[in-house]
Amino acid sequence: MLKKASAIIIPSLIAVAIIVYMLYSVRDDLFTAIQNAVPSYLLVATAVCIGAWFIRGWRYKYILEKLSLSISLLPSTACIYVSQTANLIIPARLGDLVRIFILKHEIDAPYSKGLSSIVIERFFDIATVALLGVVTIPFILNVPEWFSTVLMITILACGGFIIFLFICGKVKSENKYIGIALKLLDDVKKASLTISALLTLGIISVIIWLTDSAICWIIGLMFQQQIPFLIVVLAIVIGNLVKAVPITPGGMGTYEVAVAITLELAGVEPGTAVLIAIIDHLVKNLVTLAGGVVSLYLFGDWAMDLMKRAFSRGLDKGEII
Repeated sequence: MLKKASAIIIPSLIAVAIIVYMLYSVRDDLFTAIQNAVPSYLLVATAVCIGAWFIRGWRYKYILEKLSLSISLLPSTACIYVSQTANLIIPARLGDLVRIFILKHEIDAPYSKGLSSIVIERFFDIATVALLGVVTIPFILNVPEWFSTVLMITILACGGFIIFLFICGKVKSENKYIGIALKLLDDVKKASLTISALLTLGIISVIIWLTDSAICWIIGLMFQQQIPFLIVVLAIVIGNLVKAVPITPGGMGTYEVAVAITLELAGVEPGTAVLIAIIDHLVKNLVTLAGGVVSLYLFGDWAMDLMKRAFSRGLDKGEII
């Protein structure tokens, strides 16, 4: 019990400590920034955030169709909502694995194809984020050297994964478990590395991440900040790459630090940059949580039981069931 509690409490305390320190360090600027805020922009940012989830659902529906699985837009979006809600608490993005059980229950999808769909989605997210970062960096002055290092490591990892997929396609094995893994990787390759799939998934992924950046840009307008959109895109890129390191639940704290540092490159006052970063992440997390709750009711009681097992066992042993 103590181990399970510490898996939640310690990372959460780290996240809270980071955010409290950020707010304390810019305490003199906070009052001025809040005074100049235009709250109506929050509604616009929230509406855009909700729309972005349905674009994600559309992309996931396409991925499943490439894996010969048929699903409509609403349940595909709900499936993502539930797994991302789980990711707000379960470390190392293990909440994504909830999807394979939802797909099995809803459309009788094999576990291997459910896992393949997650791999494809995550690959395109990481690759798109890194490529957007590479495109934006040359237009921005005084970028810290570690930004470029993070981006290059990510690009090399994505390239290595593609090469790995092609190599695995030529490997045969009589071992049952190796055979299952090879089949999974073969499904990933066939569903994502055709010309049509690369173009479709690539374009949708760019739209998704530009929309994600637009949410942060709109929140900047809330504080009457005319931040160049490329700076905001880079902020979201760096924030999400840093967030991928599972230090705190949902990347809370680490995401805000990375986004705030990047916004300050555009001359945004530290206090305002911190508030933009915190509110941006808060809006996205609250929309995720609300969508996750609605989606659980959509799927029914069995999904609630699944989430309970995910939280009770996944946090303790790194398992989902």
